[in-house]
Amino acid sequence: MFVIIVGGGKVGAHLARLLARGGKRVLVVEERRELCGELCDELEGVQVLEGSGCDPRILEEAGVRDADAVAAVTGSDEVNLVVAGLAHAEFRVRRVIARVNDPKHLWLFTPKLGVDVALNQADILSHLIAEEMSLGEMITMLKLRKGEYSLVEEKVHPRSGAAGRSIMELALPAESVVAAVIRGGRLIVPRGSLVLEPGDEVLVLAHAREIPKLSALLGPPQAG
Repeated sequence: MFVIIVGGGKVGAHLARLLARGGKRVLVVEERRELCGELCDELEGVQVLEGSGCDPRILEEAGVRDADAVAAVTGSDEVNLVVAGLAHAEFRVRRVIARVNDPKHLWLFTPKLGVDVALNQADILSHLIAEEMSLGEMITMLKLRKGEYSLVEEKVHPRSGAAGRSIMELALPAESVVAAVIRGGRLIVPRGSLVLEPGDEVLVLAHAREIPKLSALLGPPQAG
């Protein structure tokens, strides 16, 4: 998989590092010459191209026609929109991701303007905080289909409705399935007859609207 990242600041550099570690081919486009030198020294296995991602010639040189995805993550919403529009309309890149710096501009980051996925940092942070406050010990490990489904993990509370009951006895929400149970560091394939014990780490794939029900089932009894 080949990914072009436009913007070599902290966000772009971190993203490039993670993708490269995951075995992806990564190229970073950055117009600040001094930063390009730093990126070349710091990012092992990542190509760095000096130039503006708003320039179609630079994107051509970067190999955009062969890219599987383009991520525009500069500190300028205007630049990110221009890059997204070029990648989508001019070069037909299959997947275009753009960073939203100012939440007021979120309405502009739509598929019509070339953005498949808009990363609104303020919105992501607020949702994470809300999840932590409302779901207690539940951890969201992975989100699928743009957040419609999630893989979540929660320990079985000693006084929960799930403790001491088999999986087949649980009143699991309709759009959810137990994917695995970790007990004492050992992964257990979840059969219907498996009885959950306090402290078990239960991994569940569920629709976003079912997560509060899961938290109530596996977590501590609700106050009141």
